[in-house]
This record gives sequence, C-alpha cells and structure tokens, in this order.
Amino acid sequence: MLSRTADHLFWMSRYTERAENTARMLDVNYQTSLLPQSAAVSKVGWQGMLSISELMPAYQAGHGEIEPQQVMEFMVCDDTNPSSILSCLRAARENARAVRGSLTTEVWETQNQTWLEVNRMLRAGEFHRDPGAFFEWVKFRSHLSRGVTVGTMLMDEALHFMRLGTFLERADNTARLVDVKFHAVQSDFFGAASEKDQEYDFYHWSAILRSVSGFEIYRKVYRDVIKPERVADLLILRPDMPRSLHASMNEVVANLAMVANEQSAETQRRAGRLRAELQYGAIEEILANGLHAYLTQFLDRVNDLGVRISRDFLIPT
Repeated sequence: MLSRTADHLFWMSRYTERAENTARMLDVNYQTSLLPQSAAVSKVGWQGMLSISELMPAYQAGHGEIEPQQVMEFMVCDDTNPSSILSCLRAARENARAVRGSLTTEVWETQNQTWLEVNRMLRAGEFHRDPGAFFEWVKFRSHLSRGVTVGTMLMDEALHFMRLGTFLERADNTARLVDVKFHAVQSDFFGAASEKDQEYDFYHWSAILRSVSGFEIYRKVYRDVIKPERVADLLILRPDMPRSLHASMNEVVANLAMVANEQSAETQRRAGRLRAELQYGAIEEILANGLHAYLTQFLDRVNDLGVRISRDFLIPT
C-alpha cells in the first residue's frame, strides 16, 4: 500500500476517534455542571477538560477567563482549534475524500454525511439548544463509522491502518482522562473523607466511568461501591474493558503485526513491551509508584509509537 494512502486512512480514523472522545469529555463535564456545586469546583472541571487536550494556552489566548459556555463552544465549533469536534470531523472527511477509491461506498457516505449533518446542526443552533443530545449524536456517528468500516471493508492493510489509528488515539485519550481526573479529586484516595467529600467523589467517579461507557461494566465486574483504585484498574489494566489502556494496546499490537514490514521490528518490539507491562502489571504497584508518573510515561511511549508508525509506514512527519 502507498504510504500516502495509509497515512490518510490512519488519520481519518484518529480524527473520528478524537471527535468522539472530545464529545464524551464535554458531555460528562456538562452533565456534572448541572449538579449542585460551587463555581470553583465547576471551574476545576472545565480546566481539566482543556488540560486533557493540552489546549489551555490556546483557549486563554483567545478567550481569557474560563467560562463553561465558551469552553464548550471552543471545543465544539471553533475553527481555530484543531482539536474541536468540528475540526476533527472536517479532517476525518478530508482524509476520507483523499482516498475515496480505497473505501467502500458505505464508509465514504458515513463520513461525508456526518460532516454535512454536523454543519446543518450547528447552523440550526441544535448544539446550543441541547448540548447533551448533540454529544450523543457525535458518539453515535463515531460508533456508526467503526461499525460500517468493520462490516464492509476488506480485511486487508487498509482496514488494519484504520484500526491502528483508532486504538492509538483511544489509548492516548484514556490515559489523559485518567491522569487529569484522578488529580481533580481533592480527598485522599484511601483516607477518611467527610460525608460531603464521599458524596462528591461518588458523582466524580461515576462521571469518569460514564465518560468511557464503563459505569455498567464496573458494576458487573466489581459488584461494589465505586472505589478509585478499582476505577484505575478497570481503565488501565482490564483487557476486557473496551476503552482501557490494555485493550487498546492489544489492538495496536495485533494490527501492527498485520502490516509489519522490514523496518518496523523496533516499533513492534516497543509496542509489545508496553502491552506486556499492562498485561502483567498490578494496580497496587502502579499506585504505589505514582499514578501520574506512570501515565506520563505511558503517554510519552504512545506518542513515540505514533512517530515510529509514521516513519515506518506513513508520510514522515
């Protein structure tokens, strides 16, 4: 496969996944903001949203003070923000258009219709009328895109590069989410907390789980109250949790193996080693050594994998 074609397919999937993850984070922050809480607590949530995406400097340069409505507009429909939902869906559609001949009609029409529809919805003011419904629509279109891709594409290199982009992006986003959200909790993980703190923590951890469609999964797996260490275990080490770091790296390693070439051995080794550490890791060790340090290192290694994949298979960045 031509590196240019592989590059477009890889980034089409990454941008679609990024739009979904942005919608998930915004939806959780929006729903949480409807709960009784102080302005300071609410502000921390929106700051975390910008920090996850590393967009705090860009936001402050254009908007200054953090206001929930302005943050949502910046993350949804701001053309100057390359990580906004609108920018991601545009980039996904443009990458799809560039390799129209490598896609099935269903995959192309799904991407194109998503782009046309999001413009119509924003012009009609549907996002401002009901942000929650808009975020659900973005998630649904991402699910539809993945389903149509797996259901209609030939299982060849094109599909593997698309899957590679999806799960590399997912690993990156889940790691950022866990890192920022764990830092946002004020009370000690394992210490005694006041009744008010415990109530706040329940909603906080519930929101984190819902942002990765993990609330029902947590209840099924642990059958217990929500505990921070178990949330971390679910989102980092569980291979059967679809959006966990372990599950994402399983897919990255599997799809890398399917497109391997003579210069990708080192990339495969690094991906395999990272997956092995997740496979045989223990959440107690990770928390004892420092969750933030662990996730920072994980993000560095995922970014390194992205650079190496570009160098080995795609247009060099």
